[in-house]
Amino acid sequence: MADSEKNIRAFLAIEPTENILQKISGMQEKLKREISGRLSWTRPQGQHLTLKFFGDISQDDVKNICIAVKNRTVAEPPLNLKIEKIGVFPDARRPRVLWCGVTGDVEKLINLQKKLDSDFAAIGFPAEDRSFKAHLTLARIKDPRDITGMSEALKKHNSFTAGEFTADKLYLFQSNLSPQGAVYTKLAEFELGG
Repeated sequence: MADSEKNIRAFLAIEPTENILQKISGMQEKLKREISGRLSWTRPQGQHLTLKFFGDISQDDVKNICIAVKNRTVAEPPLNLKIEKIGVFPDARRPRVLWCGVTGDVEKLINLQKKLDSDFAAIGFPAEDRSFKAHLTLARIKDPRDITGMSEALKKHNSFTAGEFTADKLYLFQSNLSPQGAVYTKLAEFELGG
C-alpha cells in the first residue's frame, strides 16, 4: 500500500514573519564576515522554529499528525514571540549550532510543545528526550576546533533583536534535501485558537 511508504521527511514548526527573516539574513551576513571556519549557514527561507521533527513518515502518518495538531491547536491561544540574542549549543568551547534566541511567551510555547509531544507519542512518535529550547538555527558548525571569531561575535551582537511577531499558525513542512540545501513545502497549516 503506497500510503504506508515512509518517504515524507517532515517537521512541525512556526514560521517567523518576512521582516524578521530579513533582519536575521542581515545578521548572518555580518557574522559570515566575523566568524571563520567550517560553518554551514542556513538560508533565511529555511528559518523555522521547529516544535517537532518527525523524520521520514508515511501519508497515513501525515493524516494522523494533522488530526493530533488540529485537536491541540484549537484550544491554544496565539503566542507573542520576540526573536533576539545570539548564542551557541552546547557551549562556546565546543559550539555545534549558532542560533538566534526566542523570548516572549516562551513558557506558553514550551507548554504547547510538551502537549504536542505527548499527543505525538500517543500516535507512535516517541517524545523528545532533550528539553525543548526555542531557537532559530543560523549555522551548523562542522568542526568546532577551527572556528575563529565566535566569542567576539557573540559579545558584539549580544543585544541583537530581529523583532516581534504573533505566532498564530503552526505548519507541517515537508523537507526535500537537495545539493543546494533543503527545500521546504507546506503540507498543512493549523491556526492557534482555531
